[in-house]
Amino acid sequence: MTEVAPSDQLLVVIDPVARHSDGESVRIAKDVLSAGAHTKVCLPDGPEEFARALARRGSRRPVVVGDDRALLRAVSLLHRQRALGACAVSLVPVGGVLSLARSLGVPMGAVAAARAVLDGVERRMDLLVDDSDGVVVGALRIPSVPSLDPVSAPLPVAGLSDGRLPWLRTCQSLVRTLASASRPGRVAGSVPGPGPFRLRVEVDGVLLVDLDQPVVAVSVTPGVLGGAEVEVQPVSVGAAAAVLRVVGRRVTVSGADFRYRADAIVGGPVRTRTWVVREGAWGLTLPVG
Repeated sequence: MTEVAPSDQLLVVIDPVARHSDGESVRIAKDVLSAGAHTKVCLPDGPEEFARALARRGSRRPVVVGDDRALLRAVSLLHRQRALGACAVSLVPVGGVLSLARSLGVPMGAVAAARAVLDGVERRMDLLVDDSDGVVVGALRIPSVPSLDPVSAPLPVAGLSDGRLPWLRTCQSLVRTLASASRPGRVAGSVPGPGPFRLRVEVDGVLLVDLDQPVVAVSVTPGVLGGAEVEVQPVSVGAAAAVLRVVGRRVTVSGADFRYRADAIVGGPVRTRTWVVREGAWGLTLPVG
């Protein structure tokens, strides 16, 4: 883990969902950041403007004011720009989906989070990168599990859903799509039916489970012993089946069409996908200590 003093030149990108959901916290964050550093504030109305703001940041350190999906969007964009190694990302969490931010150690209050942006240090963290150039910051799960209210769902994260889905989808069309999918009888982003699933899971070239062994779920979590922890829950027959756990750096899952949840984003359906751990690939500004 590397610790680096943060720059005092900030690009503050305020997610539109944060502006609409909690304008007071956004105002407080802006006031604290502007009082402690030279700031340029951007108010993007959609994913294209968000991407342009990050691409034109110059030497400024990016600060995202928003929820988990806004953070994931920024990490994904910087990864695609091959810029994650050159700058740390900072977050002031505002919004209703903050479990990832909390798990990463970001303070939850606007004042405390803004102070951490100004006075904190960069912590380098591992990243999962898939074969479509999508990224996973916190956890990967198969099958996907619904977790968001479609009406309040923020804008999509480029590269974290299926590689065929474009960045150019508007927030309005996303809301319509998710709202339609979440009507009674359907679950947005989920695989039809409760399973079990027949998947082939390989870790560092070693077969962990094959198609003849049905499984309930698979999870992959980066940042464990320099790799990722892979957990496979086989189907129980009689007595409860033991969870298979291994740590590796390269995970390939294949089988019939399956969906997966990469952090807060649903990807797929795909028939095969490979994720590789990139150690210390991105930096997040967190409180000292």
